Amino acid sequence: MSSKAHHSQGLLLFTLHNRQRFAIGTLKVRELVPYQPITPMHHQQPGIAGAVTIRGTTIPVIDMAAVIGAGAIPKDELSKAYIVVTDCQRRVAGFLVSGIERIIETNWREIKPPEPALGKGVFITGTVELEGKLVQLMDVELLFARLDASDTKAALVSVTDVDRELLRMMNILVVDDSRTARKQLTDVLSELNVPFEVTDNGAHALEIMHQKAARGEAIDILVSDIEMPGLDGYELAFEVRSAEALAHAYIILHTSLSSEISVSQAHQVGANEALTKFDAKELARSMLNGARQLMEKKD
Repeated sequence: MSSKAHHSQGLLLFTLHNRQRFAIGTLKVRELVPYQPITPMHHQQPGIAGAVTIRGTTIPVIDMAAVIGAGAIPKDELSKAYIVVTDCQRRVAGFLVSGIERIIETNWREIKPPEPALGKGVFITGTVELEGKLVQLMDVELLFARLDASDTKAALVSVTDVDRELLRMMNILVVDDSRTARKQLTDVLSELNVPFEVTDNGAHALEIMHQKAARGEAIDILVSDIEMPGLDGYELAFEVRSAEALAHAYIILHTSLSSEISVSQAHQVGANEALTKFDAKELARSMLNGARQLMEKKD
């Protein structure tokens, strides 16, 4: 398959104190900081170790093992621990991990989605084989969601009756490999009482779009994550733009990365908009932009 998308993905490998090996995309990582004393905060949530000041900025530090249920890092192991400073979902935070291994280069096509049999509570978005062993990709969205005291529905937006009816005329497809992100996205549409379809991977999304187009029900608005195992958002957008029956779709790509590079690449492969997830108002505005543009073309 020909595509202008960039498939390469850098992964930072790290371990927790239970010796499990995980990974996180390097585009989400600002820096690695050897452990330094963490100041506990008053009434902090479970899983929050406290806060540290790094380069003049005070950030929360999350004990990753504690959040996923493996228990906090033992105090006698803290001296060997690291703080992985991340920048995603419009927030800067540090994740406390037991050890850093190395950075590897892989391809999104080599990353497999987690098996459904693992259930809904897993904190991973995929797995990749390395030296005969599986490495699990940490689901950062789910980690933040578990720590976020606010209900995602509190952030939902309202639209006028005219705008709601406009959206209801659109065939909408939502694609995201993260269960938490899918819920955040679909909660917006459900609250607005707007019908939609949803899937967890790009390959299935493309299949759905072709099937619906063949029935004369082509997808009008595609909302897709960028970072997905298999067929990622860039490739999906490129494939949609390359297929005459699908190409009219208004494509909204979103990412947890706070990166201008991601936005630029999204436009290069044909996306109409690129968003840093998650912002309900921004998503609603983008979908309405798409609906209006599509209606203008029909007139």
